[in-house]
Amino acid sequence: MPLQAVAPQRLYRQIAEQLRVLIGNGEFATGTRLPAERDLAKQLGVSRPSVREALIALEVAGWVEVRSGSGVYVQERKGVSNNRTTISDSAAAEWGPLELIRARRVVEGETAAIAARLAKRRDTDAMRAAIDQMAAYAADGVMPLDGDRAFHTAVVQASGNSVLVETVQAFWDSRRGPVFERLGGHFETAPSWRAAIGEHEVVLAAVRARDASAARDAMHSHMDKAHARFSASWRRANKT
Repeated sequence: MPLQAVAPQRLYRQIAEQLRVLIGNGEFATGTRLPAERDLAKQLGVSRPSVREALIALEVAGWVEVRSGSGVYVQERKGVSNNRTTISDSAAAEWGPLELIRARRVVEGETAAIAARLAKRRDTDAMRAAIDQMAAYAADGVMPLDGDRAFHTAVVQASGNSVLVETVQAFWDSRRGPVFERLGGHFETAPSWRAAIGEHEVVLAAVRARDASAARDAMHSHMDKAHARFSASWRRANKT
């Protein structure tokens, strides 16, 4: 038998596949609620964020339904063979959203510090315009994703390093994937966006003050709070 290429799988997809197999084998019947995140994490020996990412991947693929304030329930899959269908076609190359935020914290903390040292007036003007755009969209009840991307791009562009610019943009654009978008659908709300806008203001203030340490800390704080918002209890999802 010829050897077959081995495809590395992201941890959350490995967890999702284990749960999918259990559902397919009837370990979790249609309509029943899955164990709590903390219990699944303990049984699997992984972190709760990884379990959350796995559950969202299963929801995207139609295996489960996340009911805010209640739990995660197994979905009925009419006309689909549970034993043969995998989640390989769902988010095939997508990074885990919570893992992505942690990576952004590392990189963007430093780009903010660099911006504080090197930013020109046009850079801080671009940051200001991006925040204003976010505020205008949020006030109209529209998710201000374009303004959010523009802000983080403006921060890294102050570095003058094209590799860093493309890296940060690639990180940000990864949130357009189905798993991240579904997670955002549960946890991104008007209050959460207002909080993010305020956190951006703190970054901009530090950059304008030429305080690299404060800019780094402000970006770290922003990413930590973003991670906390996406890690909140399901009971707090979509609360306004």
